[in-house]
Amino acid sequence: MTKLSTFAVTVAALAAGAVSLGGCATTDFVKKQVAGVNSRVDSNQASISAHDAKLAGHDARLGEISKTAQDALDRAQAAGKLAEGKFLYQTVLSDDSVKFPVRGTELSEEAKTRLMDFVQKLKTDNKNVYIEIQGHTDNTGSKDINKRLGAERADAVRTFLNQNGVALNRIATISYGDESPVASNKNRAGRAQNRRVVMIVLN
Repeated sequence: MTKLSTFAVTVAALAAGAVSLGGCATTDFVKKQVAGVNSRVDSNQASISAHDAKLAGHDARLGEISKTAQDALDRAQAAGKLAEGKFLYQTVLSDDSVKFPVRGTELSEEAKTRLMDFVQKLKTDNKNVYIEIQGHTDNTGSKDINKRLGAERADAVRTFLNQNGVALNRIATISYGDESPVASNKNRAGRAQNRRVVMIVLN
């Protein structure tokens, strides 16, 4: 074999080796990139799953609100109280903001202030609405007492609204007692949320 041939073979071998090494380097690079992408995908998937779980809880809460509103809407339609039959919005006065006395029905000054804001909204937005006032309690006490307490608190709100210009024939009340909690009754904070008056506004 001539020197030229030997040199050519050597160059070819080196070139092949370089290609081979380059191939390995390229494969390793791709593997590292893919691993990085997979790691980010896994991380994003975990975030998406957590977000989906939050949305599921939120949807469940919205479903409960919608059911409460739908119950009110069904009652209003059955009584022939609505022209269009639409849920507009709801306002919640919970015990931590309204501060009903224990087993009492008297409205606090803060409750009256919030109710006056509600009255002004009614007068500004649309006078021809129908309102269902729902009384709710925690599970302290008997079922009968809680039903009565919920009804009396709802009536106190109804009376206040009427005294400030909302027609009585536009207002209905109902007591759920402790039958429709929105939080656990096992702790003080949860019980405070359950002691509430909900005003469903329909049209």
